[in-house]
Amino acid sequence: MSEAGPQESETKTEEPSQSESQNMDSALTVSTEKTASQPSQPSMLSQTIQSVQTLSQPSVNASDVTFAAKEQEFIKAKSYLLTASTNTGLNIYDHLSHVLSKVLDERPANVVDIFEDISKDSKRAKFISDTDTVHDKIDQSTEVALAQVQKKLFSKGEGEEDEMPPDEDVETPLPNIMELCFFFEQAAIGMNREEMIRVWLALKNLVDNHPLQHVRFWGKIFGREQNYYVAEVEYREGDEEEEEEEEEEQNEEDSNEKEEAEEGEEDEAEEDDYPKPDFKPPPPIPKEENRTGANKKTYFVCNDPGKMWIKLPTVTPAHIQVARKIKKFFTGRLDAPIVSYPPFLGNEANYLRAQIARISAGTHISPLGFYQFDEEEEEEEEGEARDHFIENLDFEGLSVRDLLDPNLSNWVHHVQHVLPQGRCSWWNPVQKNEDDFEEEDEEEDREEPDEPEPEVGPPLLTPLAEDEEIAGLIPWTPSLSSYLIPQYSIAVMHSNLWPGAHAFAFEKKFENIYIGFGLKYCQENYSPPPPPPVQEEFPSGIEISEADDPTPEEEAALRAAQQEAQEAAEEMEEADEEEEDED
Repeated sequence: MSEAGPQESETKTEEPSQSESQNMDSALTVSTEKTASQPSQPSMLSQTIQSVQTLSQPSVNASDVTFAAKEQEFIKAKSYLLTASTNTGLNIYDHLSHVLSKVLDERPANVVDIFEDISKDSKRAKFISDTDTVHDKIDQSTEVALAQVQKKLFSKGEGEEDEMPPDEDVETPLPNIMELCFFFEQAAIGMNREEMIRVWLALKNLVDNHPLQHVRFWGKIFGREQNYYVAEVEYREGDEEEEEEEEEEQNEEDSNEKEEAEEGEEDEAEEDDYPKPDFKPPPPIPKEENRTGANKKTYFVCNDPGKMWIKLPTVTPAHIQVARKIKKFFTGRLDAPIVSYPPFLGNEANYLRAQIARISAGTHISPLGFYQFDEEEEEEEEGEARDHFIENLDFEGLSVRDLLDPNLSNWVHHVQHVLPQGRCSWWNPVQKNEDDFEEEDEEEDREEPDEPEPEVGPPLLTPLAEDEEIAGLIPWTPSLSSYLIPQYSIAVMHSNLWPGAHAFAFEKKFENIYIGFGLKYCQENYSPPPPPPVQEEFPSGIEISEADDPTPEEEAALRAAQQEAQEAAEEMEEADEEEEDED
C-alpha cells in the first residue's frame, strides 16, 4: 500500500491535463499513507509539502513547464493559508494541520459529524490555560449559584471564633431545629437532615440581624417556580415600633390619595345634571393591629436557605375574605400579580400572608393542659373572648394512648379562629363615631341601618372534638410513629382540612409544621363564583317612567285648560285688589 500511492501520484503528474486539485489530492494521499506507517511524525501537511517538492524535481518529460506553473500556484495558495489573523494571530494552515493530526491520532467514528466540534475545541484550547488571566466566562448552573450563596451560612462571622458557648440558663430565640427534625423524622414528616441544617443556619442568620424574642420554623410552601420557607417570629417589645410607624405613614399617604381622587369624582358629578345614586358603600373593615388577632405573629420568607429573608406585610380582612373564594398555586415570586375572580387587591405576598393566617388558625394545635389562661386576665375581662394564654409550668405530659384517642378531646387549638369577617375579633360595621354624629345632624331623615348580629367563633383552647367534619371525613387523623415498637413511639396528628399540616407530641414537647401547596381541601372541583346579578340603574318612579306621547287633540285640550286656569287666577287677583281699594 505504501508504494501504490507514489506511483499513482507520479502517473497523474505526468498528464498535463490534470488540475491543481488533483495534485493536492495526490499529495494528501501520500501524506496519509506515510502517517499510517510512521505515526510518530509531528505534522501531516509538512509531509505533504515534502512529497510535493519531490514531485516538483526536474524531469525529462515535456510537462516540466506546466508543472512549474502549477508549483507556483501551489506556493501562492500556501502563502495565503499562512496569512495570520489580525485578531487572534493564528492562520488556517496551522489550524488545519493541528485538526487533521488530532483526527488521525484519535480516529473517532463519524468524524464528518464532529469535525466542527473538534475545530472549536482546538481553538478554545489555545486560549484557556492555568496561567492565563483571561478566561472564558461560563454560565453557572443554578446548583452552583445556590451553593455559593449557602456557603456563607457555614462561615463564621468576625469575632465568633473566640466566643465561648453561652450558658444553659441564657434564653435564645433560636429553636433546636435538629431535635424537632428527629421527632418529625420518626413520623416520616418534614425534610431531610441536610436541608434542615441549612434552614437552621438560615434562622440563625435571621436572629442575628433582627431583634427577635421568639423564632419558629413555620413550614415550607411549594411554588411552581420557587418554594417558600416560612419563619414565624415575635419582635422584642419596643423594637417593632419604628417599622409600625413607617407602615402607618405609608397607609396614610395611600388613604389621602384615595380621598383626593374621590373628592375629584364627586366634584365632577356635581357639575353634571344626571341623577345621583343613593347607594353608599359599606365602610372598609379595618385590619387588626400588630400583636393582636390575625397579626399576632410576624412572618419572614425566603426562596432558599441562605437567601435574604423578606418580611411579609400585615394581613387585612379583605385579603382573607377573597382568599377564601379563590384557589391559586404560588409561583415563588412575591411581586407576582394575583389574577382571579373575585379580584384580589394585592400581589402574591399579600395572598401568601392570608393563607398563612388561615392555615395557622385551623391547624396549630397543642396537647390539652400545655397552655392555660391567666387567672388575673380572666377576672378582669369577664364576658369577653380571651386571646391570651400562658404556658402551664405544671404540665406533666399526656400518654401516647390519650393523645391517640379517637374522640380528639386531648388536643386543643391555641390560635384564634378567623371569623367570616376576616378578623379574629368582630368589628361592628355600623358603629357610630364622631363624624357619623355630625352627618346625622345634617341629614336627620336618613334611615339608620339595622344592627348586625355579631359573629362568634370557637374560643381559644377548644378541643378538636368540636371541629366540623368535611363531607363525612374526620378533620384530623391520629397515628402512631411506629407500630413495631409502640413503647417508644410518638403521637402524630395529620390535618385533613389542610393537607400538609402535621403535629407531634411526646412527653412535654410538641410542635406543628406545614409542608404543602397552601391550598385547602375541597371535595368538589373548584369553580369560580358567578358574578352578581346586574343591578337596576335607577329606581322606578313616575318622574322617570316612560309614557306615550299625547295626541294633538289632548295637547289642545291641555292648553285650553291651562289658559282657563290662568284667566281664573287673574280674575281672582283683580277681585282681591278691588276689595283692598275699597277698604
